[in-house]
Amino acid sequence: MNTPIARLVVAATMLIASVAPAFSAVGIDIEIAPPPARVIVAPPPRPGFVWAPGYYRWDGHRHVWVDGHFIRERRGSHWVPEHWDEHHGRYHFEPGHWERR
Repeated sequence: MNTPIARLVVAATMLIASVAPAFSAVGIDIEIAPPPARVIVAPPPRPGFVWAPGYYRWDGHRHVWVDGHFIRERRGSHWVPEHWDEHHGRYHFEPGHWERR
């Protein structure tokens, strides 16, 4: 089964399999509140970049601070930083992402 269609199906299956794990770990729900965000002065702006502030990530056992960093800007979009939302005593982690303006 070495037809162009069979190769296309195999390639598409491999692509989907490689992308699926990234989407499966998008959100985290836990019952342990993150510590208050650290107060850090952001560095001066850099042309063509956006400052992504630091945040606490969950490593499976505890909250771990991740320092802020610059990311290349995307024209027509704005950066929504990583954050935790609380709902009835549970905390949901929302990864940082770009949103269209």
